[in-house]
Amino acid sequence: MKEFITDPGMIEKRSMEIISEILLAEKLNRADFSPAEMKVVKRVIHTTADFEYSEIMEFHHSPLQAVMSAICRGQHVVTDTMMAYSGINKRALAGYGVEVRCCIGDENIAREAKERGITRAMVSMEHAVRDTENGVFVIGNAPTALLKLVELVREGKASPAAIIGVPVGFVGAAESKDILTETFVPAIITRGRKGGSNVAAAILNAIIYMMGEQGL
Repeated sequence: MKEFITDPGMIEKRSMEIISEILLAEKLNRADFSPAEMKVVKRVIHTTADFEYSEIMEFHHSPLQAVMSAICRGQHVVTDTMMAYSGINKRALAGYGVEVRCCIGDENIAREAKERGITRAMVSMEHAVRDTENGVFVIGNAPTALLKLVELVREGKASPAAIIGVPVGFVGAAESKDILTETFVPAIITRGRKGGSNVAAAILNAIIYMMGEQGL
């Protein structure tokens, strides 16, 4: 019977080695990625087993530094879904005095969205920017959340330190990410339809892990 690796640390280590080997063999290492950005890309591939992320991920306006700086200052993190909330390493963030917030499930949010005929994700962003100035916004599921957040930025009603904008889907997902790149907000995106709450959480976690490695 074949023996399998069962130690969690060794599984992750070997997974990252395999990812690096495949990226090299398939010539998927992009020269425009910094070593730190490549670590984020590899973490997303580790989460999804999808090597296309090496081609569709983009980093605009030094987002890694922006996220790290915001976390070091104790700025809070806002997510668009409870799935992204659940996937983020909240214990590590708590060490910086950072809270992870998600109000999508709030009854008042749902009521207001129904009354106005818009999505809960849009209303939750409106509420979040009032309570989380200069925070890190992590959006992995709802294109309307990202569209609303960009709208609020353009209106001068929101000033996020950085946005991880990787909503998934067929309606508005690609477009919302394109619009985000037209702003000057530090941002990490995935071009096209792919993304998701698991991807969004993986990106933030990768940055948190790098902060630990750097002793920040």
